[in-house]
Amino acid sequence: MLSKKTRYALKALVVLGKNFGGIPIQISKIASEEHIPKKFLEQILLDLRNAGLLYSKKGSGGGYGLVKDPAEISVVQILRITGGPVALLPCVSLNFYQKCDECDNEATCGVRDVFVDVRDATVKILSETSIADVIKREKDLVQNYSQ
Repeated sequence: MLSKKTRYALKALVVLGKNFGGIPIQISKIASEEHIPKKFLEQILLDLRNAGLLYSKKGSGGGYGLVKDPAEISVVQILRITGGPVALLPCVSLNFYQKCDECDNEATCGVRDVFVDVRDATVKILSETSIADVIKREKDLVQNYSQ
């Protein structure tokens, strides 16, 4: 499952992506619209800014905006920035590898082999899905829902 940090980061990036090229958006507005605790959102946006995805502007009219086009920001990037592993088992994780205590031999573990395939498919999908794609999907879902 995705952590709350990752889910909130994605939600905030969708808001910022819809506003790409516009004036910066205040943290309080994003927090209110997306039902995210403001203090937690501040830390998430700081992490995304430190990763080079956001800029911040202080003072009146200040807030956050995207540095990059939403089409250039992949979902897998957000998972990795927010510390979320993609793999469902620690022994198949590319960035958070840990040996499974109950496994005698990873090379012959059928369960591990299945979840390597799951990880690879998941990484492929999330790498090919951008924030712009998420925004488009949301727009399509809203349009189809209202018909």
